Amino acid sequence: MTKLKYGWLLIFATVLIWSGISPKDPFTWVLEVSPAVIGLFVLAFTYKRFPLTPLLYILILVHSVILMVGGHYTYAEVPFFDSLFGFGRNNYDKVGHFAQGFIPAIIARELLIRKNVVPHKIWRDFIIVCFCLAFSAFYELIEWIVAVMTGESAEAFLGTQGYVWDTQTDMAFALLGALTALLFLSRWHDDQLERIRKYGTI
Repeated sequence: MTKLKYGWLLIFATVLIWSGISPKDPFTWVLEVSPAVIGLFVLAFTYKRFPLTPLLYILILVHSVILMVGGHYTYAEVPFFDSLFGFGRNNYDKVGHFAQGFIPAIIARELLIRKNVVPHKIWRDFIIVCFCLAFSAFYELIEWIVAVMTGESAEAFLGTQGYVWDTQTDMAFALLGALTALLFLSRWHDDQLERIRKYGTI
């Protein structure tokens, strides 16, 4: 865990510094990067009392990097994502919203299992998916509130790029991300959770 901790911090700090050097839109950078920085403080505060599985720490780092890259370029102008899959727009925001379901699904799963909130697997997975959809909807509300309060300065944060179904597809990608995480990572996650249950650590 020590190597993971220092490697995690090195990658996070390196990408954060890079992201903050001449970002495309400083206001958007603050909005996009803030959740990653807040997450860093939460992890630091809970590290000793409630250490997470290595899988979850890695996923949170990946999500943080996605946010910081989007903050640096703005989601509508990230290189290599223009007209991806034949769409006439930059689709990096869909990567972000997929991650918005994929990573929170494992966060919720770890908390629910370790706190024994919902013992039954089917009901637990159902609640996890509902949580991810609720979180996605809540984020869309935040985007709307910021846009109303700041006007045109929040256009890059919204990142709709003139797409009328942007909000709906954002939530659909979050749903897909949550389902994908539960389908492909549950067994791996269970193995790490079992080691915590037996030994108190990974």
